[in-house]
Amino acid sequence: KRKLQLSPEQCSNFYAEQFGKLFFPNLTAYMSSGPIVAMVLARNCAVSYWKELLGPSNSLKAKITHAHSLRALYGTDELRNGLHGSLSISSAEKEIRFIFPEAILEPLPTGQRARDYLNLYVKPTLLAGLTALCKEKPADPMVCAA
Repeated sequence: KRKLQLSPEQCSNFYAEQFGKLFFPNLTAYMSSGPIVAMVLARNCAVSYWKELLGPSNSLKAKITHAHSLRALYGTDELRNGLHGSLSISSAEKEIRFIFPEAILEPLPTGQRARDYLNLYVKPTLLAGLTALCKEKPADPMVCAA
């Protein structure tokens, strides 16, 4: 997870495959107008699963055909649809490298590289999350079991 604000130039690079389309200037202006929260979803069939949760890219259509989708709930129109989703695994990899240049996608690290990665990125995130969970004491906690 990363919160950042992209410049218009960075948005142009991120959405380069959309260059030349009528909505491109509005897209880059909108996407660079404020901060965004970028996340990587890691699970089996992540791209198709996320697409299903998002619903149609046009939020107005989503409100009619997929009322419980994220875009129906948080989007306002075709351009301001609330959330982005990669179109394919290859575009997801490209987009992850763009937003998270330090991320290791492939090959998976092993040995000391894996331990270093866990110590640098995973353990601090888990510690922060578990600490926050302990401090909050939610009324309806979700139990995780391995």
